[in-house]
Amino acid sequence: MPSDTTSLFSTHRRSLVEYAASIVGSRAQAEDVVQEAWLRFDEVSRQRFLGEPLAYLYRVVRNLALDGRRSGARETRLLASQAAAVAVVSSTFSPTPERIALYKDELRLLHEALAELPRRTRVAFEMHRLGCCKLREIAEHLGISLPLAQRLVADGLDHCRTRLGWS
Repeated sequence: MPSDTTSLFSTHRRSLVEYAASIVGSRAQAEDVVQEAWLRFDEVSRQRFLGEPLAYLYRVVRNLALDGRRSGARETRLLASQAAAVAVVSSTFSPTPERIALYKDELRLLHEALAELPRRTRVAFEMHRLGCCKLREIAEHLGISLPLAQRLVADGLDHCRTRLGWS
């Protein structure tokens, strides 16, 4: 026998998907949002009494849909800026044999410099400079304070600059 929350979800699933689709603009993405909302709703409803379960479910769908729309917009901006950077670089630099050799040497030196760093400093530097992670994310990942994460990234950058002769 289905629980009250399951029957509530089943009854309103179609309208929840339509509601999410109106926010995210895609039925397929709305399906994902509603599924995620159901998982969260089911977990919360098992832990505590919800006075207005349908209103709560709609609120979860709305919040997830808005988060998805924001992250989609962020990804679009990031991809556009990366495409623009690639276009500028590719139109500015022609890959001559000399240039390829120079960059291979610099890349090798960079790999060597990174290998010389202490593990925690290397991870922080790579997450920030290569993975585009925020200092907060680095601090959480490494289990350290935000100022220490900032210091590790700066130390890694200083070491690489010195090793490549850029300081």
